[in-house]
Amino acid sequence: MSNYIADALVGEPEVLEDAANLATSPAWLRLKAAATAMQAIQAKDGSVPEPADRTDATGHVAVIRSAIEELAPYFPHDAGYLAALDRDFARWAAEDFDVPDFFDSLMEFQPQLHRTDGIRHLVAFPMYTQNGSTNRLVEAVLVEVIWPEFIAELEQQYTNKLFVPIRFLDFTPGYDTNSAVLFPETVAMREIPTFTWGAIFADREAARFRRVVGAASAITRLDLPAEAAALLDDQHLTEETFVMWDLIHDRTHMRGDLPFDPFMIKQRMPFFLYSLEELRCDLTAFRESVTIARDDNASPEARRHASLVQYAVIFDRIFRFAISGSRVRNYDGLGGQLLFAWMHQHHVLHWTDTALSLDWDAVPDVVIALGARIDELYWASIDRPKKAHWLAAYAMISETLTPNPASTWARGLPLDVLAGPPKGYTDLVLDDEFPLSMFFEALDKKMKTVIESTAGITGRD
Repeated sequence: MSNYIADALVGEPEVLEDAANLATSPAWLRLKAAATAMQAIQAKDGSVPEPADRTDATGHVAVIRSAIEELAPYFPHDAGYLAALDRDFARWAAEDFDVPDFFDSLMEFQPQLHRTDGIRHLVAFPMYTQNGSTNRLVEAVLVEVIWPEFIAELEQQYTNKLFVPIRFLDFTPGYDTNSAVLFPETVAMREIPTFTWGAIFADREAARFRRVVGAASAITRLDLPAEAAALLDDQHLTEETFVMWDLIHDRTHMRGDLPFDPFMIKQRMPFFLYSLEELRCDLTAFRESVTIARDDNASPEARRHASLVQYAVIFDRIFRFAISGSRVRNYDGLGGQLLFAWMHQHHVLHWTDTALSLDWDAVPDVVIALGARIDELYWASIDRPKKAHWLAAYAMISETLTPNPASTWARGLPLDVLAGPPKGYTDLVLDDEFPLSMFFEALDKKMKTVIESTAGITGRD
């Protein structure tokens, strides 16, 4: 914590005490109501296209600006950002609510500089919410940073200066969804800068995990190990576990033998490539957690959470990822299916007599082997053309998962497609190239309402 922040909080104990009630404060509730009202008159690009609506928009923005000014003393560490935010709202109104540009205030918002456990931020931008609204509407969210001491220590080893784990205090409708991230690239702005932070709502991840895994383990009659059962009983413990997982996962996207920045740049490619990239990052977090858990020199807290990360990766992947969302190019779903089938075919996961069981002593090495298989694919593909990499990735997945019987990829792409541009390859990938197995079809039917119930969930639910 900077001296400025520490002095401000220590010098204003009444402000610190009141901060716990920010989500019910009149200023926040006015801001939230005005932002929600703005959404009803905005277009997809964030503008207010109808002249008849601009008088109302002017009033809503006036309320938002007044509320931000009233709330600003609770966030002394964000003083520059909140001042710039006020100017951006004022300019937007002066320009008759054309396509919004909040570049200036976004550049002033730097939450990665204040990774202190419990520090809060007020975030208000015209933005879309991933896995929520795709429209750049005015959204507002109150958040609190999660940064326990053992994470601060781990970050010295797993350096990730962009990573900001947070929890919800309150939010507008765009976050009453499945969205669990707060990314700067979602904000309406005039140019795309180099981004310096990315925030993940660990409380939503944890709460979703606890509800889904609790139901799935009962349905599959899985006898949870005591450590795993503890995750279902303790929201705080599970939040910290997800923070550790995400810390290592997030940094992995830019590390390793990468064929060519396989995930982070904008490019159209078969969705199963994204499946492998997300799974690679999760399995890297799994592998590193195994190493930490076996390291006698690691802190007790790090070792305990490292063991829990292993359960979290497996159960979130096989119980939630595999059957969440639609079957249209569901790359996270495919990754969950692949992990489940890999463990089953390597005889550490068993579905026998309608009960699920895992040989926990053997699980780590088998899961690490899948990560190594993906790493090997990446390493070899550095020397391959892009299309050859795609074909090799498909072949690797097909060794474990059965493709759709109607798949052109499984039968072999026609010569004219093979000789043509990459677009032809991508166009022939089926929306559901690797359908659910019979196990997951049955589980999906029993879990559908549980998974649907997690939309908008927080750690308080």
